[in-house]
Amino acid sequence: MILWGAIWGAILGLSLDRHGDGVGLFLGAILGAIAGLSLRKSVHKEAQKAALAALAEQEARAASTPSATTSHVASGPVPSAPAAQPPLAPLPEQPATATEPLLPSAQDAMRDGLVVPEPALAAAASTEHLDLPSEQSDFKDTMPGQVAAARVDETRNTNTAAEPDPVTRAFAAARNWLLGGNTIVRMGVLVLFVGLAFLAKYAVDNAMLPPELRLAAIAAAGIALFVFGWRMVPERLAYALTLQGAGVGVLYLTVFAAFRLYQFLPAGAAFIVLALVCAFSTAIALLQNAMPMAFIGFAGAFAAPILLSTGQGDHVGLFSYYLLLGVAIVAVAWLKAWRALNLLGFFATFGVATVWGVLKYQPEQLASTEPFLIAFFALYLAASLLYATRHGLRPKQAVDGTLIFGLPLIAFGLQVGLVRDVEYATAFSALGLGAVYLALGAWALKRKDRGVGQWLAECFVALGMGFVTLAVPLALDARWTTAVWALEGAAVYWMGQRQDRWLARLAGLALQVLAATAYLRSFDTVRVSIWPIANPAFIGALLLAASALAIAHWSRGPAHAAPGAPDVTPFVALERTLSPVWFWVGFSWWQFGLGHEIERTVPNADGQWLPVVGSTLQSYLEMLSWLGSAWLAHRLALPTRARPWAIAATPAWFSLPIMVLVAWDGMLHTGHVFQSWGWLVWPVALALHFATLRRLDSGSPQRWWSWVHSGGVWLMVLLVGNLLVWSVEQAQLRGTAWASVILLVASVLVLLGLSARTLYEPTSPVRARWPLGRFALAYLWRAAAPLAVAVALGALLVAVHSDGNARPLPYVPLLNPTDITVALALGACALWLTRLRRSDVAVPRGVHSARWTLVLAALGFVAVNTVWLRVAHHWAGVPWQAERLFASFVVQTGYSILWTLLAMALMLVAHRRHARPVWTGGAALLGLTVLKLFLVDLSNRGGSERIVAFIAVGVLMLVVGYFAPIPPSAAAAPAGPLKETT
Repeated sequence: MILWGAIWGAILGLSLDRHGDGVGLFLGAILGAIAGLSLRKSVHKEAQKAALAALAEQEARAASTPSATTSHVASGPVPSAPAAQPPLAPLPEQPATATEPLLPSAQDAMRDGLVVPEPALAAAASTEHLDLPSEQSDFKDTMPGQVAAARVDETRNTNTAAEPDPVTRAFAAARNWLLGGNTIVRMGVLVLFVGLAFLAKYAVDNAMLPPELRLAAIAAAGIALFVFGWRMVPERLAYALTLQGAGVGVLYLTVFAAFRLYQFLPAGAAFIVLALVCAFSTAIALLQNAMPMAFIGFAGAFAAPILLSTGQGDHVGLFSYYLLLGVAIVAVAWLKAWRALNLLGFFATFGVATVWGVLKYQPEQLASTEPFLIAFFALYLAASLLYATRHGLRPKQAVDGTLIFGLPLIAFGLQVGLVRDVEYATAFSALGLGAVYLALGAWALKRKDRGVGQWLAECFVALGMGFVTLAVPLALDARWTTAVWALEGAAVYWMGQRQDRWLARLAGLALQVLAATAYLRSFDTVRVSIWPIANPAFIGALLLAASALAIAHWSRGPAHAAPGAPDVTPFVALERTLSPVWFWVGFSWWQFGLGHEIERTVPNADGQWLPVVGSTLQSYLEMLSWLGSAWLAHRLALPTRARPWAIAATPAWFSLPIMVLVAWDGMLHTGHVFQSWGWLVWPVALALHFATLRRLDSGSPQRWWSWVHSGGVWLMVLLVGNLLVWSVEQAQLRGTAWASVILLVASVLVLLGLSARTLYEPTSPVRARWPLGRFALAYLWRAAAPLAVAVALGALLVAVHSDGNARPLPYVPLLNPTDITVALALGACALWLTRLRRSDVAVPRGVHSARWTLVLAALGFVAVNTVWLRVAHHWAGVPWQAERLFASFVVQTGYSILWTLLAMALMLVAHRRHARPVWTGGAALLGLTVLKLFLVDLSNRGGSERIVAFIAVGVLMLVVGYFAPIPPSAAAAPAGPLKETT
């Protein structure tokens, strides 16, 4: 290949030499030789790798089978004079240096970039299987298989060493080509070619022979070289191929001279002759399995249009010719794994196309140029696929990175130049190219050859996602772009997860972060959109959410570590730690998208942007979006699934606090929570909440779920109370007793519901079903206890502050809203406390303490006293003010009589039940009444109220003393009926 590069460099140098001193010839040869170095090196390295792999396999196979020589060493007699063993030559450090164990023909073929046949490799490998010396101190160290393995390891270590700089590599490659193998032949070819070139130039300068004769002589020399090389193929392959290549090069030189120097051939005829020479050399190369011959032929064919150009050619004809050459290269790729030939066609075709596009292309030529670009892309894509899949190469060797990655990049660059004046054409081109490579990736994954298929799939998917990524910013705004990038990041992460590549997964995570950051930078306009759902704000957030949730799902760890499983790497441990974080990132993006879709604004007739729905409905819809999303997510965490995803249940943890906040906000800022479609939203919200709660509360965290059940009761109190408040306002009863007791009524109703008898009976069907089956304590104690305290305090506040105004109804003592509600409240508290004490619910011991009974009795005493206050206010005309009420002797007289009646009632009941402590309490109240008579009522001098108070209290005390004397203590209670004592 270096020779061929020198030949064509000399041709170009000679054609451009304007002074005729031969400098162009030498410079062209040198530059051409340097240009062929990289291609020559890549071909040689691939051939040597194949040979070394075959040699290692052969030696390993031989080492695995016990040989007769080994048996002889182990058990046979030791000869006194062992035969000398030829020393084993070490493998070379440079790729082109000769390797001793190979036969000369195989050695030369490897140097020339040929595919070494298997028999040659086998024969070469067999030369190393020599008899072992009997006096060897350690026969294991000289086993053939181990020697080969050591040599292969040495070669691998050499290959993995630090790469030298390009100048050093070029010098080493030139030295190895010239000095390796048959140096004399290669030097002779170069000298002969230069001599023929000088001869031709000398003959022209001195008019020694007619031009026709000169060209015929040179052509005859080329044919002679080729024929001589053909005849020597069976004997010396490398020598023969060198002569054949030189002969083809001389033929190309002859045709070029006939056209350019003497104008003996028109451009069309010269073009056809060069194509025939290319076809001839390719056929010869296939017959001899000699890639350099094909390379020489195609190099001349690709160079022909350039060398024979008159500057007036048609690009359609030029590209048609190159298209035929591309078809021929694909046909060769079907038969042979000649990578250098594929690269030659690729670089020549797209190089010429690029130069023509830069210098000559006009937009009106798009229709006649685009089909050729597509055809070239398809041809060399097919060539790369045939090279990878047809010839049984190792995966890393089969995937030609230059063609796989270089082809789409260069083709897309040319496409951008062609369609730069067509709107969105670049974006659709990138999208189409991405679709092609994604389809190829799917095809590669389905191949039976998993090794090559996996490598191809990785490359194709990476290219496909790359072009899809590129299409987005070419056509869409920043929000679309970043959202698609997030989706691509998830795809890259998935690919890295499938192939266990941490760097790909890290790239996917980084792309997520960058996409989210870029999306948030466009936050100022995310709410402005005419179209619902189909707008970049929502779809962008949706894709960001889907990407983050997918990464969270893929990165979670196994449910149970398998026995003997390998230890996880630090990066995998970090991924599993961040999996819950990614879930919440995705869920938050989803809520972000739904929230801003709900708060979306649209322009009105005046051009002002207004929200689609009102603020109240916005809060309701955002609450529903959370509850619905939590309901959907919790299904992934159900224990019935094969692999429950525990983190998916966590959004449901926050459902109740969100509902309470929305309900409280509705009570403060709206008339009631059931307006603005609240009558529909709240039933749906409660249904979603309890449906989710029923399926999750059996899992962890149990303590939190217990509080959620209790909080649901308090939420119901808020909702019912708010509805009752709205009802009072609708009836225009603000400022009456109806408004003051409405929240207390709601609490009382809920507490009465929690005091139902069936809830406290262990054998009750209601008690056995959900939710009381597992959360009886949460409802009957934790939810009811704060509610009972609130009801008791509410009853106290209502009794003290409400004047009993029952408008539009007249005031009736004990039958007005205030008295009835307070009585129901205290009765509900007493009923709940009694049922709780008699139930099997595991409540604290303090619940059974008598102090709670005394508290309720005290609240009842206050409530009864406030009943007299309201009577005095409505019937006696005493103003409803604390100072005026306390200063009224009517009120004080009524208090004295009321307290005495209460004390009498207590003492009578205690006397009959022999409850001495209760009787003592009544007596204490009676004593307080007497004290009040002398301290308060006695100050009303001359008033009739004082007379009434003293007389009434005295009479009642006489009654008490007669009917309810002090009962005996429990220890000294008489067996018979009690006798009257005076």
